[in-house]
Amino acid sequence: MRANAVEVRNVTKTFGKQKALDGVSFDIPAGSVFGLLGPNGAGKTTLFSIMANFLKPAGGSIEVLGTNVDKIGDLQGKLTILPQDALFQGNVPVREQLEFFALLNGMTKSQAAEETTRVLAMVGLLDAQKKNARALSHGMTKRLGIAQAFMGTPEVIVLDEPTAGLDPVNAAAVRTLIKDIKKKGTGTLLISSHNMAEIQEMCDAVAILNHGKLVECKSVRELTEHTGVVRLTFGRALTDPERTLLGGFEGVGAVTVDGNNEYSVELKLGAGQTTDSIVGNLVSELAKRGIIPRSVKEGASLEEKFLEATRSQN
Repeated sequence: MRANAVEVRNVTKTFGKQKALDGVSFDIPAGSVFGLLGPNGAGKTTLFSIMANFLKPAGGSIEVLGTNVDKIGDLQGKLTILPQDALFQGNVPVREQLEFFALLNGMTKSQAAEETTRVLAMVGLLDAQKKNARALSHGMTKRLGIAQAFMGTPEVIVLDEPTAGLDPVNAAAVRTLIKDIKKKGTGTLLISSHNMAEIQEMCDAVAILNHGKLVECKSVRELTEHTGVVRLTFGRALTDPERTLLGGFEGVGAVTVDGNNEYSVELKLGAGQTTDSIVGNLVSELAKRGIIPRSVKEGASLEEKFLEATRSQN
């Protein structure tokens, strides 16, 4: 079995005097869910465009499943890419378009019809299959793109902002789909997202780009491991008095806001204290006051590490 599904080697791309990518190299292990992160303009979309062979690099190469993307035709049915704003024919019914894509991938008419039904059901669009694409909302169009990306049995799936513009229910459904693929080990996924909590939840490892350079490439565990910090997520933002209360319990130090109603709490272990004892007491005391954490996770947030990595390059 191939160790790496994707190998990016010293990729450089310039637009005029601007270097969009500057000697970027990293590997994506086969069977993993890999996150590509970076601020706007960091080079993520350029890298995806080179991987799809829409753009040619000024230097370096990308291999997918051992094939240079210059020979993208050899990857038909093995590599699928969902751009951030995938476009469809506005006056053509949804089902007809997906069946056409399936035929292009070498399926028979009956296989194309069966596969189209499967992916439309997967993204909750069966009821919209006869609608023209221009009649779909932004969220429905996004789900249609996801359906196209998951047609057949691709070995590598590239998703650029797959949950952007989706409501919470559909975004959660996409995350569940990705987790199911990860659990089954049936493919390799490369995901770009500005939602750090989402990436931290789904991905095994991440690469962080900034100003066209690779500034970090590690497993999520390596990046976020921090035994002196726990992250508490609540169903709402805490008031100032509640944040003060949170920082006033025994064994608790600084409290910082990570966003999305999530707070990082520094732990100060005294003699005979453990992380479990401090957190257990903390959750118990908060519950007595009607403040119930939705989740408690040990380690730093990926967002914090992302900001550290990109800030050091500015």
